[in-house]
Amino acid sequence: MSTTLPPSDAAVQSSSHRAWRWVPSLYFGQGIPYVVVMTLSVIMYKNSGISNADIALYTSWLYLPFVIKPLWSPIVDLLKTRRLWIVSMELLIGALFGLIVLVIPLSGFFQWTLLMFWLLAFSAATHDISVDGFYMLALEQHQQAAYAGVRSMFYRIAMLTGQGVLVFVAGMLKDLTGRVDLGWCAVFAGLSLLFLSLAWYHYRVLPFPAQDRRQDAPAASVQEFLAVFRDFFKKKNLLLSISFLLFYRFGEAQLVKMAPPFLLDDVLKGGLGLSTQAVGIIYGSVGMLALTAGGLLGGAAIARFGLKACLWPMALAINVPHVVYVYLAFVQPQQVLLVGAAVAIEQMGYGFGFAAYILYMIMLAEGEHKTAHYAICTGFMALSMMLPGMFSGALQATLGYAHFFVWICLSAVPTFIVAAMINIDPAFGRKQDE
Repeated sequence: MSTTLPPSDAAVQSSSHRAWRWVPSLYFGQGIPYVVVMTLSVIMYKNSGISNADIALYTSWLYLPFVIKPLWSPIVDLLKTRRLWIVSMELLIGALFGLIVLVIPLSGFFQWTLLMFWLLAFSAATHDISVDGFYMLALEQHQQAAYAGVRSMFYRIAMLTGQGVLVFVAGMLKDLTGRVDLGWCAVFAGLSLLFLSLAWYHYRVLPFPAQDRRQDAPAASVQEFLAVFRDFFKKKNLLLSISFLLFYRFGEAQLVKMAPPFLLDDVLKGGLGLSTQAVGIIYGSVGMLALTAGGLLGGAAIARFGLKACLWPMALAINVPHVVYVYLAFVQPQQVLLVGAAVAIEQMGYGFGFAAYILYMIMLAEGEHKTAHYAICTGFMALSMMLPGMFSGALQATLGYAHFFVWICLSAVPTFIVAAMINIDPAFGRKQDE
C-alpha cells in the first residue's frame, strides 16, 4: 500500500527544508541519462571496435530529441501531471537500461543498443521537461533561486559519475574479466537498478503542488503554445542570433565526439593508447572538474564586467585551448599527468567560454515568454552540437587525428565571425552597483 501523502497534506509540506529530500535526487537523475547517451555511448562503442565515423554519425543523432523537445513540451502540460511524468519516465529509463544489458551480448548489438539509446534520449528529454516544470511549480520563486546552486551541483555530480566513475568501472571490469561486454553489462545493470529505485523514491517523496495538474482547456493551451513560437520568431535580428547559437561552439562540437576515441585509440593509429580507466579519470573526472571551475570563473567574470566586455575573451577561451590536442596528437606523450593537464586546460577554457553562450541565450529569451523561449534556445544549442558532430568522425578518419585537430583550431573562424556581428547591451549580465 502506498504511503504517499494526499495532495492536500503534501502541498503544505513542500517547504524549503522538505525540498532537500527531492531536489538533489531529481537533478542527479536528470543528468545521468544525458551523459549516458552523449558520452558513455561513445566510449562503449570505441571499446567495442566501432569505427569513429559510425560513432560520431550515429551518436550525434541522439541529440535530436533534445533539439525538438520544445515541440512536445505542451503534451507534458496537457496530459496528466508533471509528477506522474517524472516517475513514469524514470521507470521507462530504468527499463531501457535493463534492455541494453540484454542486447549488448547480441551479434547485432550496435543496432540494438542504438535503438535503446534513441528511446532513452526521447525519455530523457521528456524527463527534462517534467523535472524543470515541476521544480518551478513545487517551489516558490525565492526557493527556486535558493536551490539553483543545489540543482546545478547535483547535475554536475551526475556528469562526473557518468563520464568518470562509470567509465572507470567498465574499464576495471573489462580488465578483470577479459571481456568488454561484461563490464558494460554490469554498468547498465547498475543504472537500471538506480533508476527503478529513483522512480520508487520520487513516487514516495515528491510533493503534490496545487498547480501541477492537467490543463482543463487544451485548445487555449495550444493557442498559447503557437503564440510562444510566433513571438520568438518575431525577435529582432533573429537570423543573426540563431547563427550565433549554431556556430559559437563549431569547433568544440566536433572535438567532443573525437576526444574520447583519440585518448583510447592505439598509438599506431594516431591515438594515445590510454586505458578505459585512465580516460574515466582524465576526461570524465579531472576534465569535468576543470569544466566546472571554468564555468564558475566565467559566471563571475560576466557578473563583474558584463557579457559584452567578456564575449571576445570567452570566444578565445573556447577555441585557443584546442591547440593542446594538436600537441597531444603530434607528440603522443605517454605521461598520464601531462595528458590530464592538457585536457584540463581545454575543458577549463570551454567552461569559461561557454558562460557567454548561456548568458546570450538568457538575453535572447527575455520577454513575455522567457521560460519557453529559453527552451527553444536550448533546442538550437543541441542542434549546434548535433550537426557538426555528425561529420566529425568521417573527417577524422580522412585527415587523421593530428590534422583533424588542426582543422578544429581553424573551426574557430565561424565563432569569431558571429561574435563580431552580434549586438549586446554593455550592461547585460553585469551586477549593478548598489
